[in-house]
Amino acid sequence: MGQLESPSSSEGKVITKEEACNVTVSDQRLLDLGYRPEFRREMSLFGVLGISFCSIGILNGMSSALQTGLFSGGPLGLFWGWNICSLFMLLIAFSFAEICSAYPTMGGLYFWVCKMKPDVPILGFFTGWLYSMAMVFTGVSANLSAALYLSSMAEVGRGRSLTRLEIAAIAWAVNIFSGIINTIGTKAIGHMSTLFVWWTLGGTVCLVTTLLVKAPKMNSVDFVFTNVQNFTGWQSQGFVVLLGFLQAVYTLEGCETAAQVAEEAVRAEILAPLAVVGSIAGSWLIGLAYLLALLFAVQDISSVQATTFAIPIAQLFYDAVGPRLSQMCLVVIMVSQVMAAITTFTASSRLFYALARDNAFPLKKQFMTLNRFQAPYWGVWSSVLIGCILSCAYIGSAIAFNAILSSAAISVMLSYMQPIIIRVFWPDSIEDFGPFRLGKWSWPVNLASLLFTIFVCVLFILPTAYPVNVFNMNYAIVAVGGLLVVITINWFWWGRHSFKGLVKTAMPRH
Repeated sequence: MGQLESPSSSEGKVITKEEACNVTVSDQRLLDLGYRPEFRREMSLFGVLGISFCSIGILNGMSSALQTGLFSGGPLGLFWGWNICSLFMLLIAFSFAEICSAYPTMGGLYFWVCKMKPDVPILGFFTGWLYSMAMVFTGVSANLSAALYLSSMAEVGRGRSLTRLEIAAIAWAVNIFSGIINTIGTKAIGHMSTLFVWWTLGGTVCLVTTLLVKAPKMNSVDFVFTNVQNFTGWQSQGFVVLLGFLQAVYTLEGCETAAQVAEEAVRAEILAPLAVVGSIAGSWLIGLAYLLALLFAVQDISSVQATTFAIPIAQLFYDAVGPRLSQMCLVVIMVSQVMAAITTFTASSRLFYALARDNAFPLKKQFMTLNRFQAPYWGVWSSVLIGCILSCAYIGSAIAFNAILSSAAISVMLSYMQPIIIRVFWPDSIEDFGPFRLGKWSWPVNLASLLFTIFVCVLFILPTAYPVNVFNMNYAIVAVGGLLVVITINWFWWGRHSFKGLVKTAMPRH
């Protein structure tokens, strides 16, 4: 009498009536959703906010993708693209925050889709697998980017170019380091994400000040806001500027990561949605300050386009502030990149846990096992293993590796689309709203978010250079198509027999 138990657990864990009286508001919400609390709630608002900030990685994300906009649209495309995309990504964040407040659980996008459309389990299965693979691929991309920053530092400081094997070896090291930090558990990730917020703020001040004070010449206001550059070969100026929007979207993906640690946060139904929205709003402003400094300080866009450095932005720093200060700028961004890489494996490991909990992932017992640091270490090290394997592709072909990684950005946006579609066409899909609610603005916000997401997904697969050949073709559609085929085969071979929807691990006994 008066107990909550875990019917799917082989240990037969129970929550007594006395323990139930002492559960927090967030734990009670989790119990109401049918899940037994398994994680200690040790993350504050700053920690949860830092997780999303880490995943977005405004300094490293903008630095790594700057050339996309700089060569496709130039300063005009970068400035207006950043602000337009930031506005729409903020609308997506508001949409996610409303859902996250109602369902503050690990699994994020996957759980939301399963909860809002329980009669279509294949939709939840596809969303969960697609998004978890996107997180792993994003982590691999972040680890390789960290290696490329180190390679650029060697080129700037010592004039030595690292081989692909050496770069891949550094990426493997960062992969393993990410695994170690994630294995230490929630407190370590919470402290790191808090540090990341301060690192981003301090790093922005450092980079902006260095660029504006040390640049030999400053560009005019007219150049920053109206100059158009086109190194793509396409004749349509409007299309070229739109291609530059991809830089902003790529940089701003990741706000939903706060939902992945919702079961580890205090008052998750409030803090998680605040972190989702706050991370985009903060990134918009911080990114704008950094972007303007880059545009005012860039000395020669043609020089950046023709660079031999591993990361093009290293050339921009080198031209603007010289070799010594370039090293400092690259260190600031590289550290940010490493912390962002760690966070992606935090998200993927929690996704694997959530999928396994609902029989949507094999080896359920193993992937739901927590170590003494409260870390789902099977998910962590599976992410590391996949990351190391994918990094090997870089040794053989940078084109093949880039195709795999570019698919991550599209996969994230396709995953975004699923819960938003449900909210647009089935606006009553949320049964019990949380504290964060959009009210009458909910449907317009979701509609605008859906239209923007569709637009971006189409833009991501278009060729970025003309004439198109085997070296500059956008292979993202091939990589995404391959991933969808694998998930489809997995569904018909295994998933449809095992996954029937959300599995309750706690329920009242009457």
